[in-house]
Amino acid sequence: MSDLRKEGVALQPALAAAPVDRRSVVSVFSRLRTADGQSNPLLLYAKLRAMGDVVPAPWGGHLVTSYGLCHQLLRSRSWRVPDSAWRARQDDAARWNTSASRQMGGTLPMLNPPDHTRVRRSVGNVFDRNSLAGMRTSVERTTHRLLDRFEEELAYGPADFCALVSEELPIITIGEWLQIPRADHAFLRSLTHDQVYTQELFPTPSQLALSEESSRQLHEYFTALVKERRRRPGNDPVSAWLRVWDAQEPDREAADGAVYSLALFMLLAALETTSHVLSGTVRLLLEHPRQLNWLRVHPEQLPDAIDEALRYDAPIHMISRVAPEETELAGVTVRKNEMVQLMAGAAHHDPAHYAAPETFDIRRRPAHLGFGGGIHFCLGNALARMEADCLLTALLERLPGLRIGGSPRWEPRVAFRRLITLPVVRV
Repeated sequence: MSDLRKEGVALQPALAAAPVDRRSVVSVFSRLRTADGQSNPLLLYAKLRAMGDVVPAPWGGHLVTSYGLCHQLLRSRSWRVPDSAWRARQDDAARWNTSASRQMGGTLPMLNPPDHTRVRRSVGNVFDRNSLAGMRTSVERTTHRLLDRFEEELAYGPADFCALVSEELPIITIGEWLQIPRADHAFLRSLTHDQVYTQELFPTPSQLALSEESSRQLHEYFTALVKERRRRPGNDPVSAWLRVWDAQEPDREAADGAVYSLALFMLLAALETTSHVLSGTVRLLLEHPRQLNWLRVHPEQLPDAIDEALRYDAPIHMISRVAPEETELAGVTVRKNEMVQLMAGAAHHDPAHYAAPETFDIRRRPAHLGFGGGIHFCLGNALARMEADCLLTALLERLPGLRIGGSPRWEPRVAFRRLITLPVVRV
């Protein structure tokens, strides 16, 4: 009996197995990348779910669309992430064996046990309650400074919330925590936006080239950072990780490599996803003014509002997993080492799991996959929540009467959501 069957995944009720037209699946993903698909992917996700709980992917592997299966596979101890060894075995070298892909393969989210266990333990609980309490004053101060500038721009007409606030707060927060010079923040943010293409579904050659170059520069930057902290250790996370790894790894080069991967991962994880949590939550609240007004009267419900935004439009809509052995999912056979894409964006609107899933309702208190699950549950989830709480608290107190002042624009992606512009006006 497979480990999945023991965990209950294979016992999910299967939908009727109907042939899936390859062109229909390709059409859904093509349309997801358009402006209309980015602004409202829910109709497209409904089409995908209607094809079945598990849908053959035209490019190989399968797509998982139901909340129940996505949740169970994320929590499974046997299913794996596409680590460096898996990537090296793939025929598509242009996709999986680029330096950008290999770089990602060495970061914490792409490690399997026992490597994942060792690296995760070396980090410790970096964002525990005491640590966050110590960071909160600085985050609140940064938030108000950004909103001061945002408010000044509002006096002259529409102001871009993304450029002025949601893109700035995460890089300042993680930059101060890692003690990275302020002058480097914009440079690192730009590299992060380009690097993420290697994690997307079917990046174009030009996007892969951008990812390759940004990965090279990120490697150069964080290798130098680790060397500097080794020469002049301080009271910062990188110096602390060096001490931890020196105590358990006799090979100095291997220790430096492990700390480099941790520092890189912290930057990449903190910027892309947190920026979307901030901008996406504000967008949804501005699109639902009655709920925003209710929240202003009931600010204690902010955590529920953030969770509903994470359900309704999570920062990551597609998560990769690899089958540990031949397994049956909802009546579909998945071969050993075959990849499945967990379509979290579709699963978050699964009517089998949520009542009225297409309705944004901040009183819902939903379970969601916005921070992943299992051993790869997002390490910085508490930090992202804290940033969102500080920002929304300040917005509710300082800026009543905000409205969306133009059409928001998204980066044409499938896996990682990124709101590029969010024009806001004050009335």
